[in-house]
This record gives sequence, C-alpha cells and structure tokens, in this order.
Amino acid sequence: MSKIDAKILIVDDDQDVLLAAKLFLKQHFEIVHTDKNPDNLPNLLANENYDVILLDMNFSKDATSGKEGFHWLNVILETDPAAVVIFITGYGDIELAVQGIKEGATNFLLKPWENKKLLATITANLKVRQSKKELEDLRSKQKVLIADQDQSYSDIIGNSPAMEQVLMAARKVAITDANVLILGENGTGKELIARAIHKASNRKDEVFISVDLGAISESLFESELFGFKKGAFTDAKEDRAGRFEAANKGTIFLDEIGNLSLALQSKLLSVLQNRRVVRLGTNKEVPIDVKLICATNMPLYQMVNENKFRQDLLYRINTVEIKVPSLRERLEDIPLLTDHFLKIYCKKYNLPLKRISAATLKRLEKHNWPGNIRELQHSVERAVIMSESNVLEPNDFFLSQLDENKSDEITTTNLNLEETEKILIRKVIDKHGGNISKAAKELGLTRASLYRRIEKYGL
Repeated sequence: MSKIDAKILIVDDDQDVLLAAKLFLKQHFEIVHTDKNPDNLPNLLANENYDVILLDMNFSKDATSGKEGFHWLNVILETDPAAVVIFITGYGDIELAVQGIKEGATNFLLKPWENKKLLATITANLKVRQSKKELEDLRSKQKVLIADQDQSYSDIIGNSPAMEQVLMAARKVAITDANVLILGENGTGKELIARAIHKASNRKDEVFISVDLGAISESLFESELFGFKKGAFTDAKEDRAGRFEAANKGTIFLDEIGNLSLALQSKLLSVLQNRRVVRLGTNKEVPIDVKLICATNMPLYQMVNENKFRQDLLYRINTVEIKVPSLRERLEDIPLLTDHFLKIYCKKYNLPLKRISAATLKRLEKHNWPGNIRELQHSVERAVIMSESNVLEPNDFFLSQLDENKSDEITTTNLNLEETEKILIRKVIDKHGGNISKAAKELGLTRASLYRRIEKYGL
C-alpha cells in the first residue's frame, strides 16, 4: 500500500498518545513528526510546511480551560494562515473544541480515538489544506500581477526573412519546456517574442510574469524574486510570494539578465538548478514549475570571457537562443509597422486615420533607428499628435541625425559593442543638452536603464 504524500505534526504532552499515533500514521503518510512541548512549535513551523497539525487543547497538568490550545492555535495561524489544525480533546471539552473551530481550527478529535477515525479525519482535512493553499497562492499571485495587469501587447508585426526565422524558432521552442535566451538591441521587441512563445505554449492559460532585472537593486533582488515572510525585514508587513512563486505553472521572463552582478547570478543559478525557492525569513523550500525565458542586449559570451557572467548560468538559460534583428536589419517591415502604429494612435487620440507619403516612407527606411521599433513607435505617435494634415510628410517626423552624420569611430574603426553604445549614448545626451528624459526616449530606454549605463561608462 503506497503512502500518502503528506506531512503530519502531532503536539501532545502525553508521550503514549504520541507514540501510538506515530506508529499508526507512519503506515499511511510519508512524514509524521511528534512533539510533547508546544513551545517548539515556532521552530517546527519555521522549518517545515505541515499539511495537518493535531494539537492538544490542554498541556498543563489538570488544565481543562483550553486556553493553551487557543494560544497555540493563534501562533500556528499567524505563522501559516493556510494551516489545518485539528484539536485533540477529551469528551468533556467538546464545547471548547467547537469554540476552537470558530477561532480557526478545522476540526476536533476526541480522545481516546479509534485508528480508523483518526485516519479518516486526517485524510478528509488534507483536502481543506489544499483548498487553503490554493487560495493563499491566488492572493499572493494577484498582488504580484497588479503591476502587469494593465499592460497590453499586440501581435508581432513583420514578414521580413529575418523575422520569419525568429518566428519559426519561437514556434518550435514554444511546444517544449526548454529554457530560452532572447538576444537583441534595446527596442527590438524581445518581450513581445517572449509573450508570443508563452501564448503558443501549453502554459498559455497560466500567468506570464515579466521581471526587469535591471530595475531591481541588489538589496531587493531576493525579496522580489523569491518572496518573503512577514517580519523578515522592516517593511515586510505580510507574507508575499516572489515572482518565481507567482509564475508557478506559467512563464517567467527575466529581462536584462546581463545586468546581474556575479553574486546575484549565483543565487539565480541555484534556484534554476534546484527548481526551488526559499522565501526570506524562512528555511522552507518551495518547489517551482516555470518556463524560463531570459533576454539581454549585452554581449554575454564576451562577458563570460571577461569573467563578468557565469558560464554555467549562460549554459543553463540558453538551451535555445533566439536573436531578434534590429530594425536596420528588417527595413522591409517599416511600412507594416508604421501602418500598425498609425491605426493605434489615430484611434487613441480620436483622429481621422492618417497615412504616410511615399517621400516620408523613403525617409523612414533610410533612418538608422538606434532605438529600433520603440523609436519608430514614438516617432509615429509624435507625428500623429503634431501634424495637422491627414498625410504625414518627412518634416512631421523628428528623427535623430546620428545616422546622417556618421562618425568613423562608430561605423568603421570601432566594432566593440560596449564602446559603440558608449559613444551613441554620449552623442544623444549632448544632442538634448543633458536632458536624460529626452535622451532615454530617443534611445528607447527607460530613465533608470539610461542612468545605469551612464554610471557604467562613467559619462
């Protein structure tokens, strides 16, 4: 007879009761722990997730008030709101046991019990535990998802050969649980590809959690990704699931993974290898089942050679690698993309549908697009707002002149990616007179991402 995969804890000051219960229950359940001292409960609960806890109502000699039982019931429920507690009580304390159920206990069991009754009571209450856990997990997930729920992502636009290769790779990897690494410049649509993979996977009905690792400080990394227990640090006012737990059964997208320090890379690697997380403030391992997709615009292979990125982590995350082309590499998609953005912004601003003149389209196709699709999107939106005509002309588009005044150090003599990025950032910041918001917008970066690069390159 196979045992039920469940963890049972029995707390009673009668050693004979503990021994008899353990001998019987070990035949039916994987783990059975006993303890005669309720003072050990906090430590026990900190190190293990019990599915059912059997708790005596009275521990002091000749005590019959049940106050001790109520006290420890509160301790258990404060530690684990999803705990299932069955009071152990004598016949004369049934009224107290019923009161205990009102206080949060799930059931009560009379002493002395028959083994069949004991087994039936525990088995029935395992379902209660599952329901409570599902409810708590749902609440935690909802808190994490608040930041993502208003985001709207469109379908992928483009039929160029470069994009056809990307979409073919995405379709192939979507039907597997292989880890995916998406490479590409900022603004190329890496998250859009990640979401497309999720939508085509067998996890499409589960959550998609996006995490911008570049925007999370080292001090918040573990609490954000792995979660925390109430009281784990000053502002931890309630238990909270981390991003990995919130993504359980679904997909987690780790953007800007190249920004992680070596110390954080090590912590992430441990989670990916073990497929378990430990919330801050606990020693409990929580299993996770996620599809992992990572992305970066940084040269990870070069960083491995420079000992800035762990080789074992790179191997772990890039079972399948997808390179998203820059807009310069798919210029034939510009007409489709501009048409798509025109429809979006004319509708958004309640304007008649505008169109692009042939001269404008030719101008757009000659632009270098350092900010890629994100830059094109912002340019179209700005043109829709500012133009009073239904036909958008070249002067309706405010485009960076960097591509028209090309520097030899960018285009010919220096092919180092980081040095090129440094030069480009400096030029755009100079162009906007040090206005970081405008520079970030033109580069297709968030202000936080641009500040990190300024610090990185000492600009």
